[in-house]
Amino acid sequence: MPWVYLLIAGVLEIVWAYSMKQSQGFSRLVPSFITLITMVGSFWLLAVAMRTIPLGTAYTIWTGIGAVGAFLVGIALLGEPVNTMRIAAATLIASGLILMKVSSS
Repeated sequence: MPWVYLLIAGVLEIVWAYSMKQSQGFSRLVPSFITLITMVGSFWLLAVAMRTIPLGTAYTIWTGIGAVGAFLVGIALLGEPVNTMRIAAATLIASGLILMKVSSS
């Protein structure tokens, strides 16, 4: 179950990053509220997952899910650029997440 909590925490990190962007520097109420609520949920689930999963593994996977997810959301929803170097960087991050998970089993 800790891995499920960690995955959900990572997804919430993507949501809060996107809603933070939509809040325009916390000047819009609804996206700002969504940012704060999902931040709290993400941190709480990360903390729960860390009861079992080692710090280095949990934190690396949590930030990696957020980084790759935010990258994909940026492309899909915000029209951010797609190029070979950005895809290679995201692929390396995802590869690191897989290696971190496999090495912690």
